[in-house]
Amino acid sequence: MAWLFRYDHTPVAPDEVSFFPMCSYQKAAFMCWLWLFLAIALEVTATILMKYSDGFTRLGPTVGMLFFYALSLAPLARVLTQLEVGAVYAIWSALGTAAVALIGMVLFHEPASGLKVFSIALIIVGVVCLNLSGHAPRPSQDQAHKADLRLAASAQVSTAVVKPMESNR
Repeated sequence: MAWLFRYDHTPVAPDEVSFFPMCSYQKAAFMCWLWLFLAIALEVTATILMKYSDGFTRLGPTVGMLFFYALSLAPLARVLTQLEVGAVYAIWSALGTAAVALIGMVLFHEPASGLKVFSIALIIVGVVCLNLSGHAPRPSQDQAHKADLRLAASAQVSTAVVKPMESNR
């Protein structure tokens, strides 16, 4: 099951992973997950610093928040060169949300109701199900080109039918 794709949506073969030459496909996939978890950790750190900034009235936490938010985008951008944006963003935002909610309960003594904990568990289950869902097969370049030709041919046929009808008016 290949889950690394190029920008043109063609699958990347295990032996041609571009940003880790000399590494196996599994190591490259593992590195993508590490980059994603680093992006999540940096974003969660920034969000916690936002709480400490007290509405941007404290300079240190505010500058730290801006720094960590900006820093979180670099590993996220690196992951997006290899993985699909929808799945990456869903994982990034869901796990970040769950982590911030759990940290809020522990660090800031926010209420930890059963419904809140259940909702966090649902977020995590949703992310797991998203990853288990796999990917729809994508048409090859040749199939896409043939579909474009069929579409162009049908457009020419429809204009050929319309022109004689207009000349009868």
